[in-house]
Amino acid sequence: MERPWRPAPTVRSAQGGVTRRRHCSVAAPRARRGLPPAGARRSRPRECDRSDRHVPARAGYRLGVEIAGVDVVARGASVRGPRGAVFENLDVDVDPGGLLVVHGPGGSGRTTVLLALAGRMRLDGGAVRVGGHALPRGGRRVRELVAVARAEPAVGLDPDLRVRELVAERRWLGRRREGGARLDEAFSVLGIDVDPRTLVRDLPPVEALGVALALALATRPAVIVADDVDRGCPEEERTRAWQLVGLVLGVGCTVVAGALDPPDPGVGLDPAPGLVALPRRSRLPERPAPADEPDASARSPRRVLGRRGPEDGDARASREGEGT
Repeated sequence: MERPWRPAPTVRSAQGGVTRRRHCSVAAPRARRGLPPAGARRSRPRECDRSDRHVPARAGYRLGVEIAGVDVVARGASVRGPRGAVFENLDVDVDPGGLLVVHGPGGSGRTTVLLALAGRMRLDGGAVRVGGHALPRGGRRVRELVAVARAEPAVGLDPDLRVRELVAERRWLGRRREGGARLDEAFSVLGIDVDPRTLVRDLPPVEALGVALALALATRPAVIVADDVDRGCPEEERTRAWQLVGLVLGVGCTVVAGALDPPDPGVGLDPAPGLVALPRRSRLPERPAPADEPDASARSPRRVLGRRGPEDGDARASREGEGT
């Protein structure tokens, strides 16, 4: 029971002065300031009934997950590596809540394109803008808007961890942002129901993709980047993999995906994806040998400095025999 406030009693000192003892109760001063008593539990506001609200027929809205996607625009984007251009003169226009599919064989620079659009790879030319923030000046804000679900070897799920360990790690890293409710909603939106004791290396390809997308979706990003959507998937499982991407689109998030092949039109992705095809550039073209240059098989063996081969030992033995 809260004690009523009363003025503190006065005490007359021996010197004739008057002092006022500090009152032990602070409940009344807090009440005068409109604050609850110290140690009192704060009542949480009752959740409003959403049954009378209009709920669109989309998977994300069914569970209360609503994300506002942003646009992704690139003009003349280029990235160069030690062996030349990885990709160059890339123009991309992705509307908010849209889908971009970058497809090409391994070594074509597909992962580099995804990381560059996500603000994780430095550009050597051109410009990229995500949600009105241009790179590289707005790189920090772009990295906050974009979540990379999978772009190996830079970003990926640790194959030696269990699913429950990945979830616990995401909760610890995200602290309050990715609480248990957000993670449960993300897994429910994608329909992922796996044994939490399963190792990542033992997950089927589609389930591994779903876990990566759910962990990224729990952060409520405006853009999700996922590479190797159809990796390791047989023909009948590729439709399921692209359907997971479609569920992420249903929440309102913009998706930038990478795959070996573009999705089948029969999957029914809405909106229709924009496609970027990349050629293979993993190897430099071999230069033909000049006509006057002898064949490599007919050349004399090159001597390695600092090392003695069998030819050097034989030659030295013959010289020593001639000297004797």
